[in-house]
Amino acid sequence: MVNIRIPKSWEIDPRAVTPEAIFFSRRRFLHSAIASGLGAALLAGCQNQSQEQSQLTAKTLPLDAKRSNAFASVDYPITDESLATKYNNFYEFGGTKSIWQQAQALPTDNWKVEIGGLVKNPRTYDIDDLRQKFPIEERVYRFRCVEAWAMVVPWVGFPMHLLIKDVEPTSAAKFVRFTSFYDQKITPGPGFWADSYPWPYTEGLRIEEMANELAFFAVGMYGKTLPPQNGAPIRMVIPWKYGFKGAKSIVKIEFLAQQPATFWNTLIPNEYDFEANVNPSKPHPRWSQAVERVVGNGPSINWTTQPTLLYNGYEEYVAALYKT
Repeated sequence: MVNIRIPKSWEIDPRAVTPEAIFFSRRRFLHSAIASGLGAALLAGCQNQSQEQSQLTAKTLPLDAKRSNAFASVDYPITDESLATKYNNFYEFGGTKSIWQQAQALPTDNWKVEIGGLVKNPRTYDIDDLRQKFPIEERVYRFRCVEAWAMVVPWVGFPMHLLIKDVEPTSAAKFVRFTSFYDQKITPGPGFWADSYPWPYTEGLRIEEMANELAFFAVGMYGKTLPPQNGAPIRMVIPWKYGFKGAKSIVKIEFLAQQPATFWNTLIPNEYDFEANVNPSKPHPRWSQAVERVVGNGPSINWTTQPTLLYNGYEEYVAALYKT
């Protein structure tokens, strides 16, 4: 097998390298700043940023995966890794976007995923089984949150239809339920009201949706294994649906005859329906979905607003699933 090296989103284009004259001018500036006491603060800031980035990826390992030709890019730049791994939801660890530090408590060693229900071949995989049994690849997908913000993420994993083929659902299987890790001692939830939430977190798809070419199990992102805050060691990625459909840290997958209850649809059914497809003409009860705020790159989060695309831009792949 030939290993093809795919440049990562954080790698610098040689054309963007700082010219030598400017580089040495900056060095002279830093030298002067240090002499005046300012340089120490600048260097401390850089060191803190470096330490924080190391913490963000401390539990990740490199993954060798070729980028898919079919899903190599979208019409918007890939989101910076430091933003995609810091600005995200994981309600088991809190209700804010800054849960990445709390999420480091997620225990990912000896991880197992149980597959059952209406299948001919029920199985329990460990995470190494999944990475080795199913050929992994990198796919660049749009990511759209129901809160109307968006990113572009290079996920590493394998299409869900490969797992379907391996476990062979029976003809009675019409739906699939995905269950996330939950342990009250480790995953306290978002504040004092968390005990009233329908834990563990569950999500669901119709079996036809799971079999779609786009439906993906991610075991990594940005060329590395998933960090805990992004759903390590395996999560759902359903790019034409709102992000909450992508259950994180999956421990169980069940093939069912009836539509399953899901976390958000149970908690607030008038705001979160089972289908949850990205649709600019279908507003959330509390805000419009006609536009989205794209998380921009830079030293801090900034936003670019653009129109929301039907099915998040994947209409050609999935529209046929919803024709009546």
